[in-house]
Amino acid sequence: MRKYFKKMQGGGFSPPRKPLSKIGWSWLGAFIGIYLIAILSKYSYENLHNSLFLVASFGASAVLLYGAPQAELSQPRNLLGGHIISAATGVAIYKHLPFDVTLLAALAVSLSIFAMHFTRTLHPPGGATALIAVIGDPEVHSQGYLFIVFPILSSAIILLVVALFVNNLSGHPQRHYPRYWL
Repeated sequence: MRKYFKKMQGGGFSPPRKPLSKIGWSWLGAFIGIYLIAILSKYSYENLHNSLFLVASFGASAVLLYGAPQAELSQPRNLLGGHIISAATGVAIYKHLPFDVTLLAALAVSLSIFAMHFTRTLHPPGGATALIAVIGDPEVHSQGYLFIVFPILSSAIILLVVALFVNNLSGHPQRHYPRYWL
């Protein structure tokens, strides 16, 4: 048992704060990406709070794309594939399995993680996307499989285009995006 708890001690130290320029580029990308999705939402729906486009998991995607653009989990195949696979998993589970929502939620998240690992598209916000497909309001559920395209794919593409633009504006040779496409 002692060996088990010893693993939880860590051993290193927190990395130093990133340079202010990197923090600024991260802020700019996140601001533009989420703002564009919010504008699309505003003009697509009367009430921004009921908008399908402004899905919470995109906040987490923004952190990855603009705060850690070199990370494996931030790459385009992970962003797009992770959200699409997870949305499809969540919608399919909600539509076709006659279980309680608590079991459906657990299945949606765990199976989306399994599918993202299997397809090499792991993107942590995808787990939230799968969960939203199950626990979302009736408007989300009425979308059915269209939820995958609008809002998930369309909003992920907006974040990707902004990431391509903002992450490549910097003159720093380490700040470029993407590392790979496929």
